Amino acid sequence: MTRIEYSRSTLLYGAILCFIWFYITALLRQESQRLVLFAIPNFDINSLNQKGRVRVIELKAPYEISDIKGSLVVDLHRNLSPDAEKFIADCSLNNIAVFHAESIREMLEGKVQTKHLMENAIGSLQPNPLYMTFKRIWESLIIIVTFPITLPIMAITAILIKLENPGPAMFIQERVGQGGNLFRIYKFRSMTIKEAGAEDKFATAEQARVTKVGKFIRKFRIDELPQFFNVLKGEMALIGPRPEQDSFVKQFEKEIPFYGYRHMVKPGITGWAQVVQGYADDTESTSEKLAHDLYYIKNLSFWLDINIVFKTIRTMLTGFGAQ
Repeated sequence: MTRIEYSRSTLLYGAILCFIWFYITALLRQESQRLVLFAIPNFDINSLNQKGRVRVIELKAPYEISDIKGSLVVDLHRNLSPDAEKFIADCSLNNIAVFHAESIREMLEGKVQTKHLMENAIGSLQPNPLYMTFKRIWESLIIIVTFPITLPIMAITAILIKLENPGPAMFIQERVGQGGNLFRIYKFRSMTIKEAGAEDKFATAEQARVTKVGKFIRKFRIDELPQFFNVLKGEMALIGPRPEQDSFVKQFEKEIPFYGYRHMVKPGITGWAQVVQGYADDTESTSEKLAHDLYYIKNLSFWLDINIVFKTIRTMLTGFGAQ
């Protein structure tokens, strides 16, 4: 950009070598970077140790501050002896971080335990309005910058759909957005035309209707590209919980506690549940998906969004969770 003479091959090889070097050193540092926690054993310690990302060391009574070389973890919702309660207070006074066991489990699994939602998430599911404004700006800029690539792909996809199967190239359907408001979502049609009056079904129950072009664009998420315009209109975000049909939302609100909390933010083209769990097609898997969606809302930040962007690229390359 500054007209300085440089070797493109040197830059390319340097970038590849740097990536390999950082990857290897990250693996070598992995053990030393594990979070070390010392636990008061009033919960299942093995349930945290098995995750591999933390090392939990059980404390033996009588508890001593000098025994702790890291942070303390304890189940704060279970009964504790007076000595244990005093020890926890002493740890706090000595600047030793005290973690609730369920919070550590939430961090490791990347999902909110909905059974504890009322007691650990009051107010925490309110997104930061400043970041939400920033999020809308940077997501819109990304979409606009990538239009020279995505618009030709959309044009070719529309032509292929029209050539393979009669009917419109676009599939437009009402979905539930932020605050429970309905909006019209845009997608490329990947199935044959649905019969008038047919009931709403999950995509897994409609596999017989998927066209050849539809299988390809679903696998690589090309069918979602028209939703860029939903984002620019302010109806959706690039990253957020996936929007559901109104009939499914009404069903899940009756069957799954706290389901309505996922509508506190704008729905997204991709999201934490999509890249971690994949596709949900029944009440049980949707309940699991809700736990991931609530984790995203509770921990919504720029770095979590960037993490999801990279995981989405992996998903597009591997076809993980495509239906």
